[in-house]
Amino acid sequence: MDKGLSRRGLFGASAAAAAILAGAPPAAAAAGSGMVLRWWGNNGWEIRIGAKTILIDPWLTRFKTGTYTAAGADPRTPLTVNRALIDGYLDRGVLRADHILVTHGHYDHLTDVPYLAERTGATVIGTETHLSLMAAMGAPEDQLAIATGGEDLTFDGYSIRVLRSLHSATGSRAQVAFPGTRPLSRRDRPRVISDLLEGGTLAYLVSGGGASVLDFGGSNYVESELAGLRPDVVLLPPGGAKVREYVPRLLRTVGGPRWVAATHWDDFDLPLGQAHDPNGGLEVLRKAVAAASPGSEFVVLDHLGEFTP
Repeated sequence: MDKGLSRRGLFGASAAAAAILAGAPPAAAAAGSGMVLRWWGNNGWEIRIGAKTILIDPWLTRFKTGTYTAAGADPRTPLTVNRALIDGYLDRGVLRADHILVTHGHYDHLTDVPYLAERTGATVIGTETHLSLMAAMGAPEDQLAIATGGEDLTFDGYSIRVLRSLHSATGSRAQVAFPGTRPLSRRDRPRVISDLLEGGTLAYLVSGGGASVLDFGGSNYVESELAGLRPDVVLLPPGGAKVREYVPRLLRTVGGPRWVAATHWDDFDLPLGQAHDPNGGLEVLRKAVAAASPGSEFVVLDHLGEFTP
């Protein structure tokens, strides 16, 4: 076990995460107390900076798709939103949002965002396709803010830099799942998971509270977009087998961050509270990070586990 897992005691059910999943609200953080990260499974992250909260790719519903089975995801899987589950977290004060950042349009990143936007009033950032998909799913259109990559935005106590990025490319042909872009009208409401196209991929650098965190929603990136960035934390998915020097090239480019936290590694056919690595990707990622950037601390959180950089 590496020092990140042992010192912080984050892998496995933590008392705080178990309490939240059982229904207890989180302890309140004082305004201006710095940055706190909480993992909601898959690439779902909550970034708290004082009284402000930024969510990335929040997907609490986690309906079964078969993604990690031998057959793979069934494209005809209906899209569902567990509003009762989401309402429970919101109504108990466990979850809130000022901004929601979308990395790409796939079902495990986008499905819950329209309802979360409606409930929280958060501003949602994504590409034209992402926003079109969400508008067709009922998201309040006046809360949708388009991005193409290159935006460097400042808000009350935090900033968001939007970066052009790339989705994971897998299989012998290095292909993107459910690729493409598509502008929709409200008459074209997505019904099944194959209706949610990748729609362009973005990465995000969120800064505030004396720290910065860089998130990737897929196992790929545009190296030139990262030049000169020095994030404190990189949220990095396993995978990237088809990407040249996936881990070492990335960590060299961003200068060897102090922390690398694993993201998008769990079997999301299982509900929150059952964080399971279906294919051994965590250990492969841990070894790759240790080899490429031995000064970086590797962090793994349980569902709803927290980390303070």
